[in-house]
Amino acid sequence: MIISQNDIRTRFKAQGLKVTPQRAAIYKALAETTSHPTAEALFQQVAKDYPMISPNTVYYTLSTLKNVGLVKEVNYWHDRTRFDANVTPHHHLICLECRAIFDIEDRSLNQIRQKAKIPKDFQVLSHQVEFYGYCSSCQKAQARQPSSSSRQSHIQSTRRKP
Repeated sequence: MIISQNDIRTRFKAQGLKVTPQRAAIYKALAETTSHPTAEALFQQVAKDYPMISPNTVYYTLSTLKNVGLVKEVNYWHDRTRFDANVTPHHHLICLECRAIFDIEDRSLNQIRQKAKIPKDFQVLSHQVEFYGYCSSCQKAQARQPSSSSRQSHIQSTRRKP
């Protein structure tokens, strides 16, 4: 989604945040992508326009934006946290091969917790449905490879350890 500087100012002020050019640039870069980038990727992108920005500024800004609810962390089988500026209820498709994360908007998935048999003494704050599989690019690449048995071993090796 394209976001204007005015929209950024409004969102920041509503959360009591000071609007700095670097902070606005970090939020804008995140809000205008659906790729769920890492802090490092955001730093590289923003540093093109703000060469004096430090990685520490990016990390601190993301932490601040997360704390006020303007961004959320997305971390699926990654060694680095990824971020999402879409804080509306939505769910994810996660590719087991390339680890891409795709948003999926489906209102019926938002109703799951109403139908779930959750103990009455458990307070649910939010929920998210995740679908794991292979994106179209990885499926095409897999079809070109002679052995598809690597897929099963890949699934086992990428699963999170409890």
